[in-house]
Amino acid sequence: MTRVYVSAVMPTTLEQAWGVLRDFNGLPNYHPFFAKSEIEEGKLSDQVGCVRHFHDHDGNFIREELLTLSDREHRCCYRILEAPALPVRDYVAEMRLKPVTTTDQCFGEWWAEFVVDDGDHHDVVQRVTDTFRLAFEGAVERCQG
Repeated sequence: MTRVYVSAVMPTTLEQAWGVLRDFNGLPNYHPFFAKSEIEEGKLSDQVGCVRHFHDHDGNFIREELLTLSDREHRCCYRILEAPALPVRDYVAEMRLKPVTTTDQCFGEWWAEFVVDDGDHHDVVQRVTDTFRLAFEGAVERCQG
């Protein structure tokens, strides 16, 4: 099992960052990798069990299921159901935010665990790392802009 972990101290409040990152359907609004997203079957984007179907700018798609979403804990967890261009299995990720009380900033952490073949390991780890890092950066830009 491979684990990728990314953390960041973001120059924005916890409430502002959570306002952006809690939207399970909002990736294209703040992440440069993704072009469009929709929640399947008309469910709400904060409904546990909803499935987002999103595309990158090259037309590749990923389907992910929301497993948990907690406004109290500022945490969400999801799993990949289908990702033809990302050679992973048993992928589960979690994102959590916490306040940095001395500076009114936000600490974010995002991690995933998955199985990947040795030949794809380096590329997949880099792609997942970049995805999480750019999500935090994009959330900050969205909060400030």
